[in-house]
Amino acid sequence: MSFTADIWKKNAALFEATRTMPFNTELAAGTLSEERFRHYMIQDAHYLIAFGRALAVASAKADTPDEIVQFAIGAQTAIVVERSLHKDFMEQFKVTPEVFAATPLSPATHHYTSFLMSTAWGASYPVVLAGLLPCFWIYAEIGRDIIGRAVKNNPYQSWIDTYAGDEFHEAVRAVIATVDRVAAVASDETRKAMHDAYTHAAQLEWMFWDSAYRLEQWPV
Repeated sequence: MSFTADIWKKNAALFEATRTMPFNTELAAGTLSEERFRHYMIQDAHYLIAFGRALAVASAKADTPDEIVQFAIGAQTAIVVERSLHKDFMEQFKVTPEVFAATPLSPATHHYTSFLMSTAWGASYPVVLAGLLPCFWIYAEIGRDIIGRAVKNNPYQSWIDTYAGDEFHEAVRAVIATVDRVAAVASDETRKAMHDAYTHAAQLEWMFWDSAYRLEQWPV
């Protein structure tokens, strides 16, 4: 069994909890409120800045030229391509640049982005990749699942199409292959740290969607 197959199996229950949580269930049904999706999009746009930075650090830490390019392109995609998706929805939901800039990171977003940046700067290259992997892999699998059960004329179809699309899944498969490559030559201690980083990031994926559904704000 490959490292990533093992890590997915050990976190299968967590993925199922994410797949069936109210945010994703209602998104597939097209019944998710605009207020909740708007909250999600603003927080996700904040998140992508940190995700892009973490990918750039991974690129700097990469130990092969191909992987330097792989994660440099990933950083560009996170900032440029995915933010274009957010731009369309923000225009639709009347989120101006001023509103976005004035909206702070929610507690869950702050936790997740802090984890990404501290891992990117402080951990070894294999552990950094493991911490980044859930955002790629879980989104791909959620997109694939939702497109199979989404209602027609879903108001969030462009979001679904992005994460269910072949281009995104091809990029995800490439990241999985890279994680397997570095894990194959890593020590047992590093592989354990990779497992821990993946699981924590996967938990934060659940928390991120849950916080959007709850319209999470700072309590004080």
